[in-house]
Amino acid sequence: MTTSTRTPTPELSASAARHLLLNMTPNGSLGPEGEKLFVVRRGEGPYVDDADGRRYIDGLSGLYCCQLGYSYAPEFAEAAEKQLRELCFSPLWSFSAHPTAIELAERLSRIAPVDIEATFFSGGGAEAVETAWKIARRYHALRGDTGRVKAISRRGAYHGLTIGALSLTDDAGLREPYGPGAIETRFVSNTNRYGLDAGHADDATYTAHLLAELEAAILDEGPETIAMLIAEPVQNRGGCITPPEGYWPGLRALADRYGFLLCADEVITAFGRLGEWFGGDRYDARPDIVTVAKGITAGYAPMGATLVSSKVVEVINRPGAVLNHGYTFAGHPLSAAIALRSLDIMERDRILENVRGHQDRLATRMTALADLPIVGDVRGTGFFYACELVGDLDDGRFSDTARAALVADLIPRRLREAGLLARVYNRAAPLVQIAPPLISDRHLLDRIADILAETLDEASARL
Repeated sequence: MTTSTRTPTPELSASAARHLLLNMTPNGSLGPEGEKLFVVRRGEGPYVDDADGRRYIDGLSGLYCCQLGYSYAPEFAEAAEKQLRELCFSPLWSFSAHPTAIELAERLSRIAPVDIEATFFSGGGAEAVETAWKIARRYHALRGDTGRVKAISRRGAYHGLTIGALSLTDDAGLREPYGPGAIETRFVSNTNRYGLDAGHADDATYTAHLLAELEAAILDEGPETIAMLIAEPVQNRGGCITPPEGYWPGLRALADRYGFLLCADEVITAFGRLGEWFGGDRYDARPDIVTVAKGITAGYAPMGATLVSSKVVEVINRPGAVLNHGYTFAGHPLSAAIALRSLDIMERDRILENVRGHQDRLATRMTALADLPIVGDVRGTGFFYACELVGDLDDGRFSDTARAALVADLIPRRLREAGLLARVYNRAAPLVQIAPPLISDRHLLDRIADILAETLDEASARL
């Protein structure tokens, strides 16, 4: 069936229920008698329109992808047409490459963190994480450290849903349906200090506590068995969890002391989300490997990449060494051309400067939400924030009744009715999260904060 732009929502919903399997969704709940499908028809600037013509602020940037919003299509179309007329496809395979991927890899090395030298392309974030793990294993094996087969990740972390990346993801609900993980992973504390005692309020004390716990875990597992530690500069899952001062330099010191590689998962935080090309630069991170996706093409094409330091490249590029790993569409010419154009636009239109210029205003507006009874904590930075909600029980949790009425129903419904797309987590720690397009101005950011305040105030009154 060919779907025209005028197909009504009920028909689209019925067709999706029959033919489309959605990500992370109980697909059997779709249909005429079940959940209503939200169909996004078009985008313009920081807004999207649904199939019924209603307009919304895209407060999540298309799940952290659409850094530039939706109005640069003519420029990307021009870049795509030029590339397709020249070369539609050629693999990065067995002494074969194409100029666009080479140019993008060189461009990334210029803006990447210190010592990051080379890029391995993939199709998305999970593939980038899988690649990081395989490069780490290959690096150690070539150095004779064949016993380094374990990873360290952080509690509450999410690094992707392919079977290897899933092993690094601390969510039993996601992992258990698929059996034992492919990678033996030790999970340590993340950097969320909300709910901890006052002794952890000081950055230096809290950093020392976290690094001591991590070092104890390394020693317990056996330092000679650890291949890689992976962490996000600001952890998405659990609600925009920022690190204390000194944390990332501390990770670097432990990686150097015990010989494992440090991987910064920047699938969400790279390309301006925190006001820097790479979010880790904000925290003095010096990783050996960086994973990116999402914002690398501003959502205009699929792409992921694993960026690797000169230290690692020197080993895996030894004469005769083979990196037995690859993806057919890695570094696709079309995606690479779009990524290059996205970088051009970000530099020309001073997108990083826009985030830096408005982040303090957004921080002020978001922090003020902590005064509402239902908001326990507000955290984040740049254009990336979350409110952790507290409920009606003495320990701050939600009763089943309050959770169903407020977190599962009223809050997401009222946000949508007010014209804002935000993320409402209805899990162990209920959260409301925003990640607006990086083109957002003060007026739009204020409108987002106003809608959040109005919605959470109503929820507080009903708590």
